[in-house]
Amino acid sequence: MTHSHIKIWSPSFIFILVSNGLLFMVFEMLLPTLPLFITEMGGAASQVGVVTGIFMLSAILIRPFAGILASKIDKKFLLIFGILINALATGAYYLSTDITTLLIIRLFHGAGFGLATTYFATLAAEIIPKQRRGEGIGYFGLGETVAISVGPMIGIMAIELYDFQRLFLGGMSVLLLALMMGIFVKRAPDGKALDKKANVKTKILEKKVLFPAFLILLVGFAAGGIMSFFSLYALEKDFSHVGLFFFVIALASFAVRLISGRLFDLHGPSVVLIPGAIFAIIGLGLLYSANANSTFFIAAIFYGFGFGSLLPAIQTWCINLVDKAEHEDAMASFFNFFDVGIGGGSLILGLIAEAASYQAVYIVATLIYVVFLIVYVVYLVVKQRLKGLNIRNVETKNQTGSN
Repeated sequence: MTHSHIKIWSPSFIFILVSNGLLFMVFEMLLPTLPLFITEMGGAASQVGVVTGIFMLSAILIRPFAGILASKIDKKFLLIFGILINALATGAYYLSTDITTLLIIRLFHGAGFGLATTYFATLAAEIIPKQRRGEGIGYFGLGETVAISVGPMIGIMAIELYDFQRLFLGGMSVLLLALMMGIFVKRAPDGKALDKKANVKTKILEKKVLFPAFLILLVGFAAGGIMSFFSLYALEKDFSHVGLFFFVIALASFAVRLISGRLFDLHGPSVVLIPGAIFAIIGLGLLYSANANSTFFIAAIFYGFGFGSLLPAIQTWCINLVDKAEHEDAMASFFNFFDVGIGGGSLILGLIAEAASYQAVYIVATLIYVVFLIVYVVYLVVKQRLKGLNIRNVETKNQTGSN
């Protein structure tokens, strides 16, 4: 059977793709609105940072346990449980009367998000045929791409047209819909059997994916500059189309995923990672020097091509490097490195912006991708030389044996 005749699309894959997209949409709805809610409660700017940070910390700390949990409890149940925590926590935000209560809710929400994102990715990888995994993971990530472009807009519109109560209850309703879709997901026939056979231990890091995880940390670091500071940079540059800028990034990411996944399956990571890094370098370089609206939008296209191709390619690479029983550990490492990259990037790039300018953020982000490209090319050269050395050693042994 040829590559194109192997089926990707199934009801279970569609349910898990949409459900994952809804989870991220609610997450993105809360990003720009929770700080406003905290301010309305009388919270300070420093407390906004703590509320954001404790969510990411909770998600990072729970993910190393994903593998051992999956060996004892069905992944589908764990996924539904994770979505349920997200739904209840989102609805519970409105019950917060002080920052302490909000922090406790945020702690539980982060744990639920950490579980759900890990099991969404591993169940999707289980459902997608291995021969088309790169393409399938690219499609799977489309829900996240759409969420990033529309989620913040929906969140802001909800509080402008209604209030925080409807924002939180609406988000909870969306997540309950995601939960219902999760119920209809059917696992691969051999999935449960492999879970029971697996001898899984709690891992802080899956060593097999250390290198691609490091690469996604660099991607996350640079992405922190786009997510955290572009609105302020746009004001500095008198660019008023911030929402449209992010929409163009999402559109470019959507377009590139239609071909990058198939290229990954047919030719491996290099054919995606090297051009993806170059696209991102061009995009961020243009953003650094942008003085006209057209330049901003061209930068968004190039950056969208780069980011949109790199994220699913590295995610698929991590999955392919491990056995099925280790998918949770691989995805936990992938998401944790990405989250640490975004968090660390936001912090360090914020200090750079304060010391220099918002424009300086994007020259640093550009240099991060240059480092990405250099490190990956060096990795390929070293790998090729080691492969050649091993071949020569085998040939030498064969010649010695024949003599």
